[in-house]
Amino acid sequence: MKTAMKIHQHTITEQETSPITDAITQAWQKIAPFWPLKNLIAVNPLQGLENLPIEEALVEGASYFQQATIPEPMEAINRETIKWLQAFCDEGQATITMPCRNAGLYAAWRNLAKYDKHLHENNTKKQDWLATLPEHAEQAIAECLLYLGIAQEDRTQFLTLLLTTLSGWAAHINYRTQWSETSKYPYPVTQADYLAVRLAITCLLWKDAKLLLTWHKEAYHSASRQPGPLKQITENETQYRLPLLKQLAAHKEQEQGTVADAQFVFCIDVRSEPFRRALEATGNYETFGFAGFFGVPVQIENAVTGESYASCPVLLSPKHRVKELPLYSPRDHKARENKSYANSHLFKRLYQSLKYNFTTPFALVETLGLASGIWMGLRSFTPAFAYTLKTRILSTIRPPLPVTPTLDDIPFADQCNYAENALRMMGLTQHFAPLVVLCGHGSTTQNNAYATALDCGACGGRHGASNARILATILNTQKIRDFLAKNNIIIPHTTRFIAAQHNTTTDEVELYAHEDNPEMKQLKNHLEKARQTNSQWRCGEMGITGRGVIGSAKHTVLRSQDPAQVRPEWGLAGNASFIIAPRAITRPVNLKGRSFLHSYDYQQDPEGTSLTAILTAPMVVAQWINAQYLFSTLDNVAFGGGSKITKNITGKLGIMQGNASDLMTGLPLQSVYSSDTETYHELQRLMTVVYAPRRLIDNIIATQDVLKKLFGNGWVTLACIDPVDKQTLILERDLSWRVVQ
Repeated sequence: MKTAMKIHQHTITEQETSPITDAITQAWQKIAPFWPLKNLIAVNPLQGLENLPIEEALVEGASYFQQATIPEPMEAINRETIKWLQAFCDEGQATITMPCRNAGLYAAWRNLAKYDKHLHENNTKKQDWLATLPEHAEQAIAECLLYLGIAQEDRTQFLTLLLTTLSGWAAHINYRTQWSETSKYPYPVTQADYLAVRLAITCLLWKDAKLLLTWHKEAYHSASRQPGPLKQITENETQYRLPLLKQLAAHKEQEQGTVADAQFVFCIDVRSEPFRRALEATGNYETFGFAGFFGVPVQIENAVTGESYASCPVLLSPKHRVKELPLYSPRDHKARENKSYANSHLFKRLYQSLKYNFTTPFALVETLGLASGIWMGLRSFTPAFAYTLKTRILSTIRPPLPVTPTLDDIPFADQCNYAENALRMMGLTQHFAPLVVLCGHGSTTQNNAYATALDCGACGGRHGASNARILATILNTQKIRDFLAKNNIIIPHTTRFIAAQHNTTTDEVELYAHEDNPEMKQLKNHLEKARQTNSQWRCGEMGITGRGVIGSAKHTVLRSQDPAQVRPEWGLAGNASFIIAPRAITRPVNLKGRSFLHSYDYQQDPEGTSLTAILTAPMVVAQWINAQYLFSTLDNVAFGGGSKITKNITGKLGIMQGNASDLMTGLPLQSVYSSDTETYHELQRLMTVVYAPRRLIDNIIATQDVLKKLFGNGWVTLACIDPVDKQTLILERDLSWRVVQ
């Protein structure tokens, strides 16, 4: 380590670190973000390569992320890095927290690394080298690169390899530094911090680390010689796409007939499509598709639980804070209910602290062992009974507490804009039914680390009921309706908007309405009928047959409450298309739960404003979802989450396989495979189908770089069903159109 000591004789100046800053920025561009378990968001793991044609990106992705083995010294470097990252990034799982975290990742590591014998091996020169590391991360990076002998022209590539050889943890740091609110994390971290720690550990453990550059060149040459998955992907797409386009093109928009008894607005989520079809078959109902946050970017604060979270797509930032306050009837005892909720959360925090402490778990087991054993037995052998028992006990101790949103932080002008934009974007501007149900969605599962991945991505991995309540409140306000009437959106005084939530695991729909008139009773009966019908179809998709409609509905509830169930639902597996069209175009077609459905009427959007918003926001999110499922199926180790059976949760933020693996950033094996060897999700890229004039779409693409990238590089295929010239066309990679024969 004599050389390592010599490099500190030359102080790296701020001017000399400027190229390092550029190299750091470029290196991170290949890393996609990874959200923590509390709000898992689907992301294309090759997001950093989307500027490349997909053929090239697949080769690059294989060379960077899909290498089964890396140099042995790099394995040791990874183990030491993981150890420190687990301690620093922990979100409440660790019994003893890492000291000095307030100073930031690099500063904390620099202060504590001298105590880590695995790093310096009690070698005096290594200890001295650690003691003289620069205070600033960028300077440390420059000095470490100098020590390792990395040439100027190789620095960006070398830093990139330090990220891609531990890509899961790098992805989480990317989320923390680029996508999360700083206020959420009191312990700061920068991209330079992460690389400085990686480089310093590398200097200590592998002074010949520049050999990593040669290793990657060989990995790239090997990947470029492999056939790759694109041929199989293209074959799957051909079998699916052409029949679908012909079915859609065969149906025309229809004139509005009689007013529906009720209209439902569901999330565009693929799980909504089969339920909408089942509901429409039960009565005179009309359904629409819209992004599940209902166009209202808010921060939700629950006044009862104290929970606060962003409820909007991650592409947006919350613009308003909305408090959810409890609704009380005259017979309710406000103080008692607030106290019961507060006590339940206090008990939960106490239980968690006892569970994760050093010594108290033993006393906890002694105290609660018998009761816990009985409860575990009930949950394991009779989960349905355990669920019923738990529900009754909780409803007695802590009765369900309805809430209402306060809109004080949303200016009147913004409320008007949200109301008009939502109605126009989905094409609901006339022929209003007496009841319009805004239906958010969420899932219910037990013992599932990936639970939030089944919730509403448009709401940041949360349930969508809160946003539905907000928009319903806005649209029921007379002043808002007066404003809309001036803009030719006349809502009858007999029309009422209510919020609801669709449980995608059980297909139950909870209506947040307080009256119990005959019309509401009939609606609930029809929702239950739709639930039974859709549950039977979903059970068939999960290989469960012969139970009938009632038995199937009961089985879905059982799956949602069984802690041993690895496939409570299929989630968005099978997704393959994003259809932007009036419901009349898609209603006659059985889309088999594979399509995102966004309602849209081009005749109400002459400038293409709404279509631009749909293509650049919901469609982009759908592409992330599609890519996550595709790559998690393609390589479940490199891009997925591995088996649920062997997973470990680290720091309450992510999944590892074993006790010290890289963070697993994708979906588990059981979410995309029907067995250990048979895939359920079919490898396909997203096809977006737009029912609108071709010229309107061309004008939008010409002004949107993100669309040029996704369509031009082959990440998404765009199809147009032109209602003007009656042609069906597909956009080629050079952005020209080809007529579908």
